[in-house]
Amino acid sequence: MIKDIKGLHHVTSMATDASQNNAFFTGTLGLRRVKKTVNFDAPEVYHLYYGDEVGSPGSVMTYFPFGQMPKGRRGAGEVGITEFAIPTGSLDFWKDHLAAQGVTGLKDETVFGEHRLNFDGPDGDGFALVESEVRDRAPWTGGGIPQETGILGFSGARFRVRDAAATGELLTYMGYQKAETEGAISRYLIEGGNAADTIDIEQISAAAPVADQGAGSVHHIAFAVDDRDAQLRVRQALMDTGYQVTPVIDRDYFWAIYFRTPGGILFEVATNEPGFDRDEDTAHLGEALKLPSRYEPHREQIEQLLPPLAA
Repeated sequence: MIKDIKGLHHVTSMATDASQNNAFFTGTLGLRRVKKTVNFDAPEVYHLYYGDEVGSPGSVMTYFPFGQMPKGRRGAGEVGITEFAIPTGSLDFWKDHLAAQGVTGLKDETVFGEHRLNFDGPDGDGFALVESEVRDRAPWTGGGIPQETGILGFSGARFRVRDAAATGELLTYMGYQKAETEGAISRYLIEGGNAADTIDIEQISAAAPVADQGAGSVHHIAFAVDDRDAQLRVRQALMDTGYQVTPVIDRDYFWAIYFRTPGGILFEVATNEPGFDRDEDTAHLGEALKLPSRYEPHREQIEQLLPPLAA
């Protein structure tokens, strides 16, 4: 069994409009834009990172706003809901706030004893706010969100798959433990890491369509490890078990490996080092456009292709 996973690192999704995406996460949700860079494979597309003050592992939601791409189709083999943690007792604030902002899909419920509010993102993304213990986390309070109600980071995510057992077996191998089951949903928890420590697996019908990625879809979900040595141990363990794992890829702010789960979800394992302050002072994270070194000679052309974003 792998012992190096420390919970979630980040979740990366796809969007249509960059300005709308930026406004939603920094304004409506009050997160901090901690990095403004580009897709390493398509530099004419932003890669935007939102999180807490420093972009702590377990707090960062990232987006590729591809422009006029079709919306994704919900189905089997996807991260169906990305779940943010909010302080206990703050759900009523968020219900009123999101309703006033015109956010759709609002539905409050209790799952595994936790009070939560489901809602839609601008492209139909599946999100939830889950009342949670603070656990030494501090929110970034942009967009006029009060300190006592601000988003703390992730609580976890919910997968939607046809074969919950196969995905559960993989999570168990990665160090998660099955905690409880409620209806079609099974909860897995990991100990000894960050507070983004929960994965729920929803078993859906074998007749359900396979999810089709597009705007509003999660592209991949990343799990955290402390450093590159831990990442190499994880990579070797996965390969020894038969998974096809990419070589280590330098993403400037972390190193990454990728592999596909039995249920079809793309997993990443990302290092907590070096962090988002490697090329910007903490006070100014996310302000300037940062480019991978290979694209720096083309900065002028790239900047002309990217739409302006509000601070």
